[in-house]
Amino acid sequence: MAAPLSESQLKIFKRKLKDRFMALRREISAELLRSDKEKYADLAGRVHDPGDESLADLLVDLKLAFVGRHVQEIRDIDAALIRIAERSYGSCCDCGQPIGIERLMAYPTARRCLICQNVHERTFAHGNQPTL
Repeated sequence: MAAPLSESQLKIFKRKLKDRFMALRREISAELLRSDKEKYADLAGRVHDPGDESLADLLVDLKLAFVGRHVQEIRDIDAALIRIAERSYGSCCDCGQPIGIERLMAYPTARRCLICQNVHERTFAHGNQPTL
């Protein structure tokens, strides 16, 4: 069983999370600036061909997905920083046991220990889709 995190370990994770937060903000900002410079008409071409329009739609959707993933990661980081402030960081939200340091090093925003995460993924793997 993993031991609770020390103050020095918490400081390391806090710094790591804040650094990633700032990097994500820079990436989102850069992507939004690039998107402002690219006009849909330029992506689709001046002569609107259905194939060009489809490609332009795909590129816009990909950019939105990129930004959406980054925004979700920022939310996860924010939640992890709150857990650090509340002194619950590093404890599994399901079973309360410590999350392994190796898992936190690989995935600093982890909310669950590996066992509970596996159960969670098996239980909710289908997302919000009904299953038979």
